Parts: sequence; C-alpha cells; structure tokens
Amino acid sequence: MQQTRSTQLFERARLSIPGGVNSPVRAFRSVGGTPPFIARGEGSHIFDADGNEFIDYIGSWGPLILGHRHPVVLDAVAEALTRGTSFGAPTEQEIELAETVRAMVPSVEMVRLVNSGTEATMSALRVARGFTGRDLTVKFEGCYHGHVDSLLVKAGSGVATLGLPDSPGVPKGFSDTTLTAPYNDVPALEEIFRLHGPQIAAVIVEPVCGNMGCIPPAPGFHQALRRLTADNGSLLIFDEVMTGFRVAAGGAQALYGIRPDLTTLGKVIGGGLPIAAYGGRRDIMTFVAPSGPIYQAGTLSGNPLAVSAGLAVLRHLAAHPEIYTRLEQAAAELAAAAPQGITVNRVGSMLTWFFTDQPVTNADDARRSDTKRFGRFFHAMLDRGIYLPPSQFEALFVSAAHTDADISTTVDALRESFRLAE
Repeated sequence: MQQTRSTQLFERARLSIPGGVNSPVRAFRSVGGTPPFIARGEGSHIFDADGNEFIDYIGSWGPLILGHRHPVVLDAVAEALTRGTSFGAPTEQEIELAETVRAMVPSVEMVRLVNSGTEATMSALRVARGFTGRDLTVKFEGCYHGHVDSLLVKAGSGVATLGLPDSPGVPKGFSDTTLTAPYNDVPALEEIFRLHGPQIAAVIVEPVCGNMGCIPPAPGFHQALRRLTADNGSLLIFDEVMTGFRVAAGGAQALYGIRPDLTTLGKVIGGGLPIAAYGGRRDIMTFVAPSGPIYQAGTLSGNPLAVSAGLAVLRHLAAHPEIYTRLEQAAAELAAAAPQGITVNRVGSMLTWFFTDQPVTNADDARRSDTKRFGRFFHAMLDRGIYLPPSQFEALFVSAAHTDADISTTVDALRESFRLAE
C-alpha cells in the first residue's frame, strides 16, 4: 500500500522532532492513526499535504474566530511587513492594542503584552505572589494554564489526553505551592481557604473549561470564587487565553458578570499569530517592572506583526457584534445533532460531545467518557471531511467563516458518525 504524503512527513518529522509534533495533542496518540499535515487554509476549510479538504473545527485551537486568511488580518499583516518584522522597541500599535483590550475588557485597567498563554499565566502568578506577599496558588483539577511548572498539577489538555501523571521535571518544591480542588466544587474551595487562607496569593481558573473538554461553570461557582478571594485578601485570576473574545466580546467575565483582579489573554488576541497578554487592576499592574519591583520581560513581546493581526481582529469583532449571534446559532445547531447517550457541553462557540450519558461538570466526570468510542467517532468524521480536535478532552471551535452549508454538511456527518461509533 502506497504511503500518503502526510504519513511520509510524519515519519520524517519523528527523526527530528519529539513525537513528530511541536505540541503533543497533534500526534493523534489518543485516537490512533497519522495526523494530516496541513498545507493551507481558506475560510472554514483546511487542505492537507495529500490534497484532502476538511471543514475545520480546531481553528488553530481557538484563535481563528474569523476563519483562515480573513482579509482584515491579511491586510493588517501585509501593511505591518512594509514597516519591519521586529524592533525590540516601543511602537504606537502596542498602545492601540492595549487600549482596545481595556475598552473591551473593563476589568483590565493596564495590560502587558507577552508571547504565549503560558507566559501570560506564569507572569500573572508571579505578579499575584509579589503583590500579596504570599506563596500559595489554588487551581482546579483538569484546568490547564500552560506548561508552567507550578501549574502542571492535575492539569488538563494534552496531559489529560495522553494520560500522563503530573509532569516529570517539575521540582516538588514548585508543586507544593499549588493547591487543587475539583472544578465547580465550592465546599472544597471553602475548606482550602479555611486551612490556608492567609497564605493563598491567588485562585486561577478557566472561567469556562476548554482543556478537559468544554465544561461550563455551575450556577454561583464564579460568584463564590469572587467572594472567597475578596474575603481572604487573595487575587482572582481568570485565565481567558481560550475564552477571551471567544465566548463574548468581553470574554467569560462579561458573560457571567464577574470582575477578576487579573486576566490572562491569548489566542483570539493575536488573530492567529503568537501573542498573549496579562492585565488587571491598575494598583496591581503598577507592581510590574519598570513601574515596580516584579520583573518580567520578553525580547519579542509586542511583536509588530502579531500586534497588527490581533488589533485587526479585535476591531473587527467590536464593529460587528452580530458575529457572536451567528456563532451562537451555528454552535447550537451542531450541539443539537447529538443522540441520546451523548452529553453535550457548550458555551457560545465552544463545545464538546462527551461519550457518556452522565452530566460532565468536572475532570472526574470527563474521564468517565468512552475514549475508544470517541476515537471511532473522530475517524468517522475525519473520513467525511470534518476536522475535529483529536481528543475527548479538548473543545472544538466554530468560526464566523463557517457557512450554513458547512454546518449542514457537518450535521449530516455527525449523525452518521455517531451511529458508526457505536
């Protein structure tokens, strides 16, 4: 049997790249088979090295809310290229992006641009510890906040997909500074604060989980987080790397009416180019160097190409609020295609079909899903030209580029694939 071009590329990649990929979930380990190597994207579709065409529901894992190669992004990057690719010095557009973020996310009074979501969460935690003078952080089981040493404790995303324990290479002293609780479990969090309240610098949370599959907050959960942190002098950090500008123009905090102390942003903020940010209350952010003593720096922070792309996307979203209505409608139609015995969780344009007939409200619930059945479903969808996240424990993303025809084709494929996965 003749090898496909993607298979050849994967074998070649494994000689030079660990596992053949530069981020673990891409390797298809949990679903089996060989990942297609992508050659190009257009709108809601991607094309692999063998010429196969797929309707794309990964969207670069969330950033491409407008789809691939949207004209406003291409034009912005092309214009930025005429000025240069990097300066390592301040630019006016950095100010414009910071001002746009402030206007769209009212809790963010000051913002610092960085290069990745991991860098944003790492920096936000350092700021929280420096500002409060405390060492402990609380996170929730199954929430993934990047590969920060102290946060790879009971993490989601690729760690859950590959069934890994807490990652080797993380010193015990780092993990000892992190306390964990089940997501959506207010009594467990209350007990943690009863025992450790004066030592807790911050609680960090995905306000909508996307890294153990899509799991929304239970009613009152975020209100309890806000109350407990405020009562104990701790900071509340919303990790909106995934949800920022995705579930609503102002992020999940706008959707649920919560004002965190610090927020991390990524993905959509860069429009498909690598950029992220952290920000929050002015009195906290003025502790960041050079205004204050908490050091954080980055050679490529505020890269002009990424800033231009992100600014173009955010301005487009702000000028076209109807996009969110369209995303809501399209995602709801996909969610409604699930048969009995499948649990569907959705918030806005993020959703996951869990192969379990029980509610999924935390990491333990998600782990009860039938991952082998999911793998059969995934490949049935791939065979029908639908590109989904290759893991039961990841959310999929609808973009503004998905047409009515895309959604109709996907619904037909879903109905057949759910049947074939039995």
